[in-house]
Amino acid sequence: MNSFIANEQIIRPTIFIVLLVILAIAEYCYPLAKRKSSHIRQWSTNIALVVIASLLLKVSLPMLAVGAAQWSQTNTIGLFNYIDLFSSGYAPIGIFFLSIVLMDFIIYWQHVLMHKVPLLWRMHQVHHSEAALDVSSAVRFHPFELLFSMIIKMAFIIMLGLPVMAVIIFEIILNAMALFNHSNIKLPKKVELALRKIVVTPEVHWIHHSQIVRETNSNYGFNLIIWDKLFGSYIAKPKQDYKDLQQGLSQYNKQQPLNIIRLLILPFTSK
Repeated sequence: MNSFIANEQIIRPTIFIVLLVILAIAEYCYPLAKRKSSHIRQWSTNIALVVIASLLLKVSLPMLAVGAAQWSQTNTIGLFNYIDLFSSGYAPIGIFFLSIVLMDFIIYWQHVLMHKVPLLWRMHQVHHSEAALDVSSAVRFHPFELLFSMIIKMAFIIMLGLPVMAVIIFEIILNAMALFNHSNIKLPKKVELALRKIVVTPEVHWIHHSQIVRETNSNYGFNLIIWDKLFGSYIAKPKQDYKDLQQGLSQYNKQQPLNIIRLLILPFTSK
């Protein structure tokens, strides 16, 4: 376990890249909708965004989420470092799984805020400006949004004193599920129906990227489907068929695809 934690900065990017390649191949073989857009332009723009965001995070918040968990554990800060939630010897296991669920819960509400608070929406619309989702869309976020999200996540981790291993596993799951549910993959019907009882599938998340406002303001979850169902934000089917589903934001979709400079200044120029 200690070696896993020590090498997490190698393990997590490796898993991310492997999944990115696998899902990109699956998109090509089993598309949910056929695309005419340029994959080269789309991928280069989205990858450039995540590189810039990663550099900003490294400079602004060097320890990031895993570092926050290590710091809270070392300094015995946070609720879980003081309170034994379970009386049995299985307390660490219970806290581990509870931590993952709680982090998913906070990510859900953070996403809701990105849509409901005008200032935050100005940043989040960079993500929603994607007119044709594919696996690369999972990393299409404005650097300032990722910085804000990381600050919220780190504060939550420190406040509860979440275990380091739980944070690492959650980060792996979050990245993997983001790649999966943004991807242009058509799952077999039985697999789709079975998975969407528990997690967010591509068909579920694609509804969230619809141009129809009611659909955009739904299906906020990234991992577990329970939060959308519990808080009344779940929509099972889009108004349009997936092959005809209009994605993105109407005010930008009539233009040429937004380049990296336009995306970076978008929060400061849009209303």
